[in-house]
Amino acid sequence: MKNNYSFDERNRIVEENLYRIDVVLRCNRALMKAAHLDYDDAYQQLAIRLIRCVEGFDPEKGELAQHIYSQLHHELLNCKDSRSRYGFTGAPRDLRGAVVSLDDCRDLAAA
Repeated sequence: MKNNYSFDERNRIVEENLYRIDVVLRCNRALMKAAHLDYDDAYQQLAIRLIRCVEGFDPEKGELAQHIYSQLHHELLNCKDSRSRYGFTGAPRDLRGAVVSLDDCRDLAAA
């Protein structure tokens, strides 16, 4: 059974748990450095995941804090995915250093 949080209650819970994003990011500094992730970009992605996490939380399945941490960690791993980083939905997971020339982009936009 899903929770029945009101919009205001959901926002209150999200605001109370924003510090958990910093905790996850601090604990994964090495991952962020190795994947060349920008702190602000990662924070934004994790904040969106936090909102969705609170909305979809099922109290019958466990504790909210545990659910939040697992969802945030999972989202951080997704942030390093090349499809997320470069915006190529059809790109392979291990794509690195993708470079597209501006001429090619203009050609695609004109087509």
